[in-house]
Amino acid sequence: MSHIFHPTSLREYDIRGIVGQTLGTADALAIGRGFATLLRRAGGTRVAVGYDGRASSPVLEKALVDGLTQSGVDVVRVGLGPTPMLYYAEAVLEVDGGIMITGSHNPADYNGFKMVFQHRPFFGEDIQILGRMAAEGDWDDAETRGTVGEFAILDQYVERLTAGYAGGAYRIGWDAGNGAAGPALEKLVKLLPGEHHTLYTDVDAAFPNHHPDPTEEKNLADLKKLVADNGLDFGIAFDGDGDRIGAVDGKGRVVWGDQLLAILAEPVLRAEPGATVIGDVKASQALYDRIAELGGTPLMWKTGHSLIKSKMKEENAPIAGEMSGHIFFAQDYYGFDDALYAAVRLIGAVRQSGKSLTELKDAIPPLVNTPEMRFQVDESRKFAVVDEVLDRLEADGVAVNRTDGARVNTPDGWWLLRASNTQDVLVARAEAKDQAGLDRLLAQIDDQLAKSGLKRGEQAGH
Repeated sequence: MSHIFHPTSLREYDIRGIVGQTLGTADALAIGRGFATLLRRAGGTRVAVGYDGRASSPVLEKALVDGLTQSGVDVVRVGLGPTPMLYYAEAVLEVDGGIMITGSHNPADYNGFKMVFQHRPFFGEDIQILGRMAAEGDWDDAETRGTVGEFAILDQYVERLTAGYAGGAYRIGWDAGNGAAGPALEKLVKLLPGEHHTLYTDVDAAFPNHHPDPTEEKNLADLKKLVADNGLDFGIAFDGDGDRIGAVDGKGRVVWGDQLLAILAEPVLRAEPGATVIGDVKASQALYDRIAELGGTPLMWKTGHSLIKSKMKEENAPIAGEMSGHIFFAQDYYGFDDALYAAVRLIGAVRQSGKSLTELKDAIPPLVNTPEMRFQVDESRKFAVVDEVLDRLEADGVAVNRTDGARVNTPDGWWLLRASNTQDVLVARAEAKDQAGLDRLLAQIDDQLAKSGLKRGEQAGH
C-alpha cells in the first residue's frame, strides 16, 4: 500500500491544503502511518493528538489516529483546543511526539497538520521524508495495533498559563475570532485579576465575524471598538489556532509583532542580562536597536516558526518573535509559540514597566513602513528571482544581509525581498524614517524586480 500527497500540500513548516481538493482522510492516514513508523524507528511509542475548530478536523483526526495505531504507536487524544495546548501536552505528558490538526489562519476550507517529534519541530526535510515514505509504502505494520486513550488537558494547560503571574489588574478586551483559543480564553480570564471583555470565544468553523488573522489590521476593527466603547487599557487578539497574537493599545493603535517582542523582552533581559533575543528578517530595525539598548544580544533569523524554534535551542535564547505574531518563550516556559501565554506575559511586562501599553507604544520611534507586500510569482521562479537580486546587489557593492532573502540597509532605512516558503509569492517590506525615504526604498525594490522581469502586481492574499 502506498500514497501520493498532492504536491502543494507538503509545506516547509507543516502539511496543509484545501479539504476535499488537495487534502483529505487518505492523507491523514498516510501521515499517521509515516509519522508512527519514523517515531518507532527512533525508539518512540506514544503520540499526543489535538485538533482545532474546523468542520473537517474531527474526521481528519479519526483517520490520523487510525494511521498512527496501524503502525503501532499509542495515541493520547487531547481533543479540541489551540495549537499551543497540543505543544504543551507534548512537552509535559509521557509522549514522544505530537500532531495538531489545524488550518491556522487560513480560510475555513483549509486544514493541515503541525508536528513535533521527540520535543523538536518536525519540518522541512522531515516533511519531504514523510512524502517519500508514503510514495514507497515504507510503513511499519504493527503486530498489535497501538492503543488509544484520552486526556482532557485544557484545564491543566490554562492553569499553567497563569503560573507565577506577575501582571496587575487591568481592564482588557479580548478577541478569539471564533478560533480554537476561545474555550481556553474563557477559562483564562476567570483566573486573571482585573476586568475582561471577550469577543467571539465560541468556536465556529465558518468564522462568521471576521477572519482570524490579527496581523491584518482590518480584522482588529471589532477589538478596537470594544476597547474604545469601554475605555479599556488595551486589547488582545488571537489567530485561528492560538499560536499568534495581535494587540491594540488604549487608543486603538496596533502594537505590531516586533513592537510586542521589544516590550516582552525587557523583563526577560532584566532577569537574564546579555541574553540573545531572536527576531525575524521582517522585523523593524527599531527592534534590534532596542534589544541592544536593553543590554541584550539581538539576532536576526529566518522567518518561520519551526526555524525560529530550532535557532532558539541552538542559541539558548530565552525569547524570540516574528513580525507575524508568533512569540516564543523559553524563559520559564517550553520554547514554543503560544499566544495565550504571550498575552499573560504581556500583561506582566506592562505592569513591570510602570507605564501603560499606550505609553509604551508612544515611546516607540515613529517609522514609516509598508505592510507586508505579497505578490504572486511562478513557483519555479520565486527563489531564482531572489538569487538574481542578490547577485546584482553584490556586484554593485551593496551590503546585503542574506539571512533569509535579501535585506538591504540604506541611509533611508531598509528593504527586504524574500521568497515565501509556503506559497508561490515573493514578500517585500520596507521601512524608513519618512515617506520620501520610503518612496526611494520602494523604487529600489521596483528597479530590482524590473531587472528580473517582474513588477509589484496585485498583492496576493494570505
